[in-house]
Amino acid sequence: MEEPFVHKVFTGKVKTMGDPNAKDPMDREWESGIFKKEKSEQLWLTKTGLEGDEIADKKVHGGPEKALFAYPIKHYTYWKKDLENEDIDMGAFGENLAVLEMDEFSVCIGDTYKFGDTLIQVSQPRRPCWKPARRFRVKDFALRIQNSGRTGWYFRVLEEGHIISGIDIELIDRPHPEWTIAACNEVMYINKEDLRMAEQLASVELLAPNWKRSLNKRLKGRSSSDTKRVFGPNIDS
Repeated sequence: MEEPFVHKVFTGKVKTMGDPNAKDPMDREWESGIFKKEKSEQLWLTKTGLEGDEIADKKVHGGPEKALFAYPIKHYTYWKKDLENEDIDMGAFGENLAVLEMDEFSVCIGDTYKFGDTLIQVSQPRRPCWKPARRFRVKDFALRIQNSGRTGWYFRVLEEGHIISGIDIELIDRPHPEWTIAACNEVMYINKEDLRMAEQLASVELLAPNWKRSLNKRLKGRSSSDTKRVFGPNIDS
């Protein structure tokens, strides 16, 4: 099997788009850091992300548990066909790392990689929100991402340092091979009635705290709706 490889690195600034007075929710004003540009130069990676990368909604994006968002390049073949849009390509989801030889079935919670001068560790799957849907004007896009399992994942940064695109990343530790990103997504979105698996996943020390909170709410019978996250202001409430 080929070594995991970071093909491209992306960062972006927050942009404001749309018309605050538009009647159609999809045309209204919104703010996002999803529009990222490829970076070929060496960048400094901190505990909260790449230098020059901006986050619009810091309540749900960014921070130490979401320092880097990685997405498999191969998924874009699927999305081109599903959306009937040949323009959707690397960087479209706001990812920082476009990766090869990695996917939701081969990456696990707690996986630790040497990436350039840094050490990064898988913290959680990405929970898709309404902003890719707004960008591509497909209201149920977040649900499509979620249901397809093609979510990508986040890294936390254990050691800061310089990184660059076009290099292998070396897996140096895999403490939870049973908890692939795909397995986590299945517990969160598909087998919601399996409380035993939810309890097991919630007990994984290296799983991001926000995922643990969601699972523990489920175990207490207090699960909340995903509607606000996946549709947001793209529909009139």
